[in-house]
Amino acid sequence: MSSLPQPWQDLAAAARGGRPDRVPVALIVDSPWMPGFFGMNTLDFFLDTAAWLNAYLELARRFPTVAFLPGFWVEYGMANEPSAFGARVVWHADQPPALRPLALPPAQWADLPQPDPERDGLMPLVLRRLERLEQGGLPEPHRIRFAAARGPLAVAAHVLGMMPFLEATALEPEATSAALSIFTDTVIAFLRAQLARLREPLGILLLDDLPGLLSPQSYDALAEPFLQRVFDAFPGRIRIYHNDTPCPHLLTRIGRLRCEAWNLSHQVGLAAARAAVGPRLALMGNVAPLDMLVRATPARAGAEARRCLREAGHGPFILSAGGGLSPGTTAEHIDALVRAAGH
Repeated sequence: MSSLPQPWQDLAAAARGGRPDRVPVALIVDSPWMPGFFGMNTLDFFLDTAAWLNAYLELARRFPTVAFLPGFWVEYGMANEPSAFGARVVWHADQPPALRPLALPPAQWADLPQPDPERDGLMPLVLRRLERLEQGGLPEPHRIRFAAARGPLAVAAHVLGMMPFLEATALEPEATSAALSIFTDTVIAFLRAQLARLREPLGILLLDDLPGLLSPQSYDALAEPFLQRVFDAFPGRIRIYHNDTPCPHLLTRIGRLRCEAWNLSHQVGLAAARAAVGPRLALMGNVAPLDMLVRATPARAGAEARRCLREAGHGPFILSAGGGLSPGTTAEHIDALVRAAGH
């Protein structure tokens, strides 16, 4: 078994409620940012597996103290899970693929098929890539540390359409709940299939911004139970929840989730979040990904990172963007975060 590299040791310690000697820096990186950063056609990023791998290896070499989440992420934009339900995938050379949702009335949502991650949509391709990487495709000592999936509400929005889904949360709660149960089972099965292929996984990354758009009442009925079902399926793992929708009305509710870390919106103050969620949950953020890490100078981004460190107080904290990295983020901006953390 390989020894856990220091960035992942620091991340794991903070996520489990500790205070490592140095503040972890972790960044969610994927196809919206990486092809542009490396000057690649987005289609080549997906198709040229050697170039894709070299890009991730170069990130690890260039920023040795940063944990890039989930790490060697085999993804096709948002299409991994929705493609298994028949959502059309529309490919682009300069951005991640778009999705065309199904035209399906709520009365038919309970009859959605239950996909098999080993057979349906793009998920089997993801799983096979993971197998190849972990069976010799990754040079030592690299590992894929986290399985990753979109959360059940995010999958619902891409399969059923954002506005039809949000309208149904208010007008068709039974149909919405039935669909979310199917999507939740799919997410759990996909994460389990990924973990089964990883040699030394630390945990899961669940990405679902949609709960932040719900009222507290709708969140209680149609978000928390399904998010909780996903997290409860992976006891003992580090469970990171990404939701960078501004949701100050849900802070105490997110604090109830049985996960270890929350990547929150930069529009939610760290002090307010800590006061609401309590001392257990590690907060991951909270530098504005566009205004600070793209539009501002690296010096200004570094100053903002130091402000976040001060505001984070004494609870467990992981320095990051308040969301995934935005297209246009430079190496110098990442360097600024690393310096602010004292690496």
